[in-house]
Amino acid sequence: MATYTYRCAADGPVDVRRPIGTAPASVACPACGAPAPRMITPPLLGLADRGRMAAIDRSERSRTEPDVVTSIPGSGRPARPAPRLDPRTRGLPRP
Repeated sequence: MATYTYRCAADGPVDVRRPIGTAPASVACPACGAPAPRMITPPLLGLADRGRMAAIDRSERSRTEPDVVTSIPGSGRPARPAPRLDPRTRGLPRP
């Protein structure tokens, strides 16, 4: 369900909830019965959680102010331990 906003000339904005894509061009105002044409409003992105809003802000900011990379990022895997130099432990399994 989506919330569509209509504007009555006498009573101001009227919000109506309908399934997406089924909103008519105008509805009757619930207060006075006059036709209220549909308003084009921005989506309510400000109601998203903080993590999503931060991700959206980072992606918008990176479009005009990309981060400068000074080195190749690591693989994320821990480094392999150095080989054992003692020949007696060479046959033991490695972690």
